[in-house]
Amino acid sequence: MNDTATQQSQAPVVRLRNVSKVYDGQHALRDVSLDVQRGEFLTILGPSGCGKTTILRLVAGFENATSGSIAIDGRDVTGLPPERRNVNTVFQSYALFPHMNVFDNVAFGLRMKRRPADEIAREVGETLRLVQLEGFEGRMVGKLSGGQQQRVAIARAIINRPLVLLLDEPLSALDYRLRKQMQLDLKHLQRKLGITFVLVTHDQEEAFSMSDRVIVMNNGVIEQVGTPVSVYEEPCNLYVARFVGEINIIDAEVVEPGDGRARVRTGGLDVFMRTGHAFRAGEKAHILLRPEDLRVETLKDLAEDPELEDIFARGRSIVGTVEETIYKGATYDVVVRLDAGGVVTATEFFNEDDETVYFRAGDRVAVSWVEGWEVVLPYEK
Repeated sequence: MNDTATQQSQAPVVRLRNVSKVYDGQHALRDVSLDVQRGEFLTILGPSGCGKTTILRLVAGFENATSGSIAIDGRDVTGLPPERRNVNTVFQSYALFPHMNVFDNVAFGLRMKRRPADEIAREVGETLRLVQLEGFEGRMVGKLSGGQQQRVAIARAIINRPLVLLLDEPLSALDYRLRKQMQLDLKHLQRKLGITFVLVTHDQEEAFSMSDRVIVMNNGVIEQVGTPVSVYEEPCNLYVARFVGEINIIDAEVVEPGDGRARVRTGGLDVFMRTGHAFRAGEKAHILLRPEDLRVETLKDLAEDPELEDIFARGRSIVGTVEETIYKGATYDVVVRLDAGGVVTATEFFNEDDETVYFRAGDRVAVSWVEGWEVVLPYEK
């Protein structure tokens, strides 16, 4: 591969620079800059109205940016119509042609390009195999299930082998089980084709299970970009922490700042904790803990088991009272009101041979976690 080809393969396939979009005086996007890497599965995650679909429509060419620039494959496409951009879109509503059968829906793009009939037949057959719809060529789309219709929409979008496939909440109309299956199918399809996928969704589980990288948006700006693991384990602020899963937030005070660590005090606990933020002594902070990272033991059990008590004494441990337990099937949540104030929730797993909820309301307990599993962030009201 020559130097030019190498540079092209390493360059972002989509690049947004300082893009803003204003509707009726209201900002849908504010100065957004973003690189989409070639061949990656990128998900834009956020609540309704955060600007995620606006990004998709700007890249597709359905809307024009108020300011900023958009490049696809190194070419500035600002102002170009959709048909002159090498991208295709799969919509939430599928947007199939109801008067056409499956074959004709999938073949539509190739026919518009005036491809030979034998080539169209071959390409449609191969594409339908990819989406597991062999034998459905003559079926009218109105006779298909929701999942099958979605597969037809995907087949129609990928048959032209676009540089980028844009997916606008394509699974939201499907039932839970079918949605889970389609998530896996889409992920496998993207890996097989090597086409860049950009998915928009409000479902964080969907985003994490499918994506190489996740963008979390809020009110027209990007809050955080990273791998699913880094976004979940290292949220950059409270908004991201709350949006991408259940989180416990404990108010604390920084006693002694440090490099990558800080001594933090809360509820009788006074220990060093890791943090990527620079603090000042006396500054308020938040300790963030995922429910699955917490361990709960009754004070009675700790008193009767010296080894267990020693583990909790050396770890991070806060005392409180169980308020309630919430059954969730394979797990149950233990809600604990801390003596120092505030409430935390810990996720407990059932024993293999005993699915009895161990904790009861009123139990006096200690809540602990392993060093390094917490995240310490600056205080936000």
